[in-house]
Amino acid sequence: MSFADIVSIYAIAAIWGMMLLNVALSIGGFIYIYRCNGTDGSVPLPEGQEYPMVSVLVPAHNEALVLKRTVQSLLNFDYPRDRYEIIVINDNSTDETEEIMAELAAGHPENRLMCISTDKVVGGTGKSNALNIGFSVAVGSVIAIYDADNTPEPKALRLLVENLMVDDRLGAVIGKFRTRNRNASLLSRFVNIETLSHQCMNQAGRYFFFKLCTIPGTNYVIRRSIIEEIGGWDVNALSEDTEISFRIYRMGYYIKLLPQAVTWEQEPHLLPVWFRQRVRWAKGNLYVMVKNFKYTFDRKAGPMRLDTLYYALIYSVMITSLVASDFIFLGGILGTVQVKLGGFSSALWGMAILVFIFNVMLTLSLERNEFTMESVGLSALMLFSYAKLWVFVVLKAAWDSILDVMFKREVKWDKTVRYVETEQDSGSPKTV
Repeated sequence: MSFADIVSIYAIAAIWGMMLLNVALSIGGFIYIYRCNGTDGSVPLPEGQEYPMVSVLVPAHNEALVLKRTVQSLLNFDYPRDRYEIIVINDNSTDETEEIMAELAAGHPENRLMCISTDKVVGGTGKSNALNIGFSVAVGSVIAIYDADNTPEPKALRLLVENLMVDDRLGAVIGKFRTRNRNASLLSRFVNIETLSHQCMNQAGRYFFFKLCTIPGTNYVIRRSIIEEIGGWDVNALSEDTEISFRIYRMGYYIKLLPQAVTWEQEPHLLPVWFRQRVRWAKGNLYVMVKNFKYTFDRKAGPMRLDTLYYALIYSVMITSLVASDFIFLGGILGTVQVKLGGFSSALWGMAILVFIFNVMLTLSLERNEFTMESVGLSALMLFSYAKLWVFVVLKAAWDSILDVMFKREVKWDKTVRYVETEQDSGSPKTV
């Protein structure tokens, strides 16, 4: 057996193993979301208990193009008006973010709407630092987080808070996020499918099987007492949401996924913007994995141990198997690599493609207007284009992480660049 055969067997085994794991998670996620779709997600508060005061934090760095729409949607929550405040952290912005917030605050004197502006001395270093600044003036016993490009549905905050308050074991409750500009480009269509079939469904499957899920960067509520106990968000974490999730589980709490609480967000529609965003995410996840891997075999760490193992598999086994498969594929085309597995190998790769498409369509079948023949074609196309880009994302993130450690580079804002959406960009009549 040649070296190429060994590499091919490894790639096939690893990719099939990860694929079957994701199929299992998708089936569990399908069951969970299907059950949730039969209810509105609302739960009555314990008798005599009032809705708690909620502080909604919105970190914003150069968000003038989208911030007004976001704040207006936050003002439209059906949560009791006198029981929540909105705090926008204008973090060292160089655009009109501050002026827009001043105008909004003046136009809504009846609402608890405030804007904190920082400069390059105390701010401008990242989302975690901005959240810590906002938290320092927040008065709510519950903290809600929304990104500056989000337009949550009116019931989102109420549903999240209600579910948090009826279970003392819950540290946080997370909602679902959807792509608001899915029709902006081919890339945004790919992102829409990825968001539903991998990010959302994977979360739902992990929650269904293990009561385990990870906080996203937006559309979630968390107990104030937890933030106080852990000393705030980790300013060195680019994926502050993932990092804080691990600490919540180690404290003995768990996190609930509530797909009925929906927010819509603007996703990158241009490749350079998407690539920078995903490199930042991957760097953040690598940081969290390295920081928490020591807990993998510590029973006291709770179910989050499964996530450390899952991240390790993704960023080691999955990435190396994809690189190996591309090496075999390109070598075969150039005639420099010969694999003796022949038809057997081709059949396995063909089946893998079909399983991938099935997995995607299983997810999309739960979403209105998403299960179409166009989606089938997009799923097949993204496997050979969009999915391949993930390899470059991880390799760039790993290289940047090494350089960060070597040169002790400080974490800085590397936010997603926004743009002005048109009506044609929208993928759903539900957008706010």
